[in-house]
This record gives sequence, C-alpha cells and structure tokens, in this order.
Amino acid sequence: MWTRAGDVARQALIAAGILVLTVSAAAAQNRARGEPGKFDFYILSLSWSPSYCASVEERSRRDDRQCGSRPYAFVVHGLWPQYERGFPSYCTVPAPRIGRALADGMLDLMPSPRLVYHEWDRHGTCSGLSATAYFDAIRQARAKVNIPAAYSGLEKPMQVSPAEVTENFLKANPSLAPEDIAVSCDKKRLTEIRICLGKDMSFRACPEVTQRACRRDKVLMPAVRGG
Repeated sequence: MWTRAGDVARQALIAAGILVLTVSAAAAQNRARGEPGKFDFYILSLSWSPSYCASVEERSRRDDRQCGSRPYAFVVHGLWPQYERGFPSYCTVPAPRIGRALADGMLDLMPSPRLVYHEWDRHGTCSGLSATAYFDAIRQARAKVNIPAAYSGLEKPMQVSPAEVTENFLKANPSLAPEDIAVSCDKKRLTEIRICLGKDMSFRACPEVTQRACRRDKVLMPAVRGG
C-alpha cells in the first residue's frame, strides 16, 4: 500500500525520468544538427533544372522564376557539408538572416531566392562560415566544375545512362575521378550530379555518396526550356 511519502517519492522519480528523457532528446537533436564547421567534406549538388521543372508541373506547383522560359540547364542546388557517413543540417536555429542583396547576387547560379535562403538555413549554417563566405564557397566550388558541352543547351529530350553522364563529366574534368561523382535520378529522370570536394575545394572520393548513385540503365534528360 502506497503511503503519502511513497507517492511523493514516486512523483519525484517520474519527474526525474522525464527530465532525463528531455535532456537526452535535446542532446540527440543537437547531435543530429551538428556543430558548425565540424564536417569532413562538401557535396556540390548540380540540379538538372528541366527535370526539376517537370516534377514541379506534375505536382501542380509553380516556381515561375526557375521554371518559366529561361534556358536553365545545370544549376546549383547547394553546397552541403558532409560527414564520411551522414551529414549535419540546421546547425544554427534560428539561422542568422541574410540580406536580399546577397540572395539576389546568387541568382545566376541558384535561380530561386527561396532556394538560396533554404540552402543557407539547412546547409550553410553547418559550414562554420559567414553567409558571405559560404556563398563565395559555392561560387568557388561551381567554378571547379566544367559542364560537358553536350548538356549546356540540350534542345531535345535525351535518354542517357548514368555511366555515360559520369564519363562525360570525367572527360570534361580531367582531375575528377569516378569515386568523386554520383549521378542521381528519380523513377524516370536524371535529377542531379553530386560532386565531392574537400574543404580546400579539391575533388575527393566519397564512398557513401557514390553508393547511393542512380542504378537505372537509362533515364530521361528533358530538354532545356526557352533559349
């Protein structure tokens, strides 16, 4: 039979248990977010804009800036800090705000202000860099990569194999190795090229990334719009 003293002790134990769970949950969340600047390498993600826009239309959504008539081909999706296994995200919540002028200045590479803000919040805050330095790093990373001429202004849809696309990127970038690049796809379209870079912006191997590459025999590259 419980006494009053027993009830008090039981409530104290329950309260202590709740406190432990709360602290553990907070610690787990902090680990998942990661610590700014503590990561192993970057992924430069280059999105095939025609595939993105086709998927937007299928979901009955609109993104006029990117998916109008302008001839976007490969655009920067983001520069993502990575661990050898897994990755950090949202390392500072709330993220420091970035000015509209800085966001607008990235639209030649990332043709959507919403994308610019999202990438800073989710990935840029994990870089350990200021917003200005992070977007400078994106420019530096993008400048490292030559886009194969065959994809610079694709006028007609093309069926391609991931191996073929990889080979074309390797030919256009002699210092790039097969272990440094992964082609991504959805159920029918090529979606992204992911290229791994060290913090010094040199190409580097990334086994976990390449293991998740597209395994389909053929995928569609929709044509570049407008032009």
